Amino acid sequence: MAGVFPAVFPLVPGADAAGVIDAVGEAVTGFTIGDEVFGVTPAGSYAQYALMPAPVAKPAALSWETAAALPTVGETAFRALKHLNLAPGQTLLVHGAAGSVGAIAVQLAAARGITVVGTVGASDLERVTALGATAVPYGPGWPRRVRDAAPQDVHAVFDTSGAGVLPDSVDLAGSPDRVITIADMNAAQHGVRFTGMDPADRAPEALPTGYSGLR
Repeated sequence: MAGVFPAVFPLVPGADAAGVIDAVGEAVTGFTIGDEVFGVTPAGSYAQYALMPAPVAKPAALSWETAAALPTVGETAFRALKHLNLAPGQTLLVHGAAGSVGAIAVQLAAARGITVVGTVGASDLERVTALGATAVPYGPGWPRRVRDAAPQDVHAVFDTSGAGVLPDSVDLAGSPDRVITIADMNAAQHGVRFTGMDPADRAPEALPTGYSGLR
């Protein structure tokens, strides 16, 4: 990843963190020492102490482990759904629905009344179904299986897999502007939006909306 994320050593890796505030700056308001928070750190999170410019209060129902793993993948899923702007009752196809971003996208969409179909490996069918999606196996023939699972049509597609699914996804959704990917670098060739490389494209409001119901 050096070409995308150049590293200068010594380096403290990690971006996401969860913990208890140990100190606050003079201009900080809304938080105090002892508060439980989570969020993104600019200078590395794999450490005993880390700086967090924009902490978010950790919901009591959110475990420390989930909170520490959530900020980046949670924002990514939230952002993709924001761009697709689906209405309750419409159908979303999520490729890679068993992955970290895909599993969150499934739950966020289902909670908004969106019908979700997710492509997954055979071992994840039951788990993704439990998250709120109609799970179908990926691999050869997946478009037919998705059509069978969504006879009411697919209104948008979120690709987290990068598995060369964009052409068929555009065909299912009816237009490339109804498909978004975070994993296929050939997106532009298909007229599909790639999200994730431009910091200005992020959705900083994602975490404050709350993720206490995620599994």
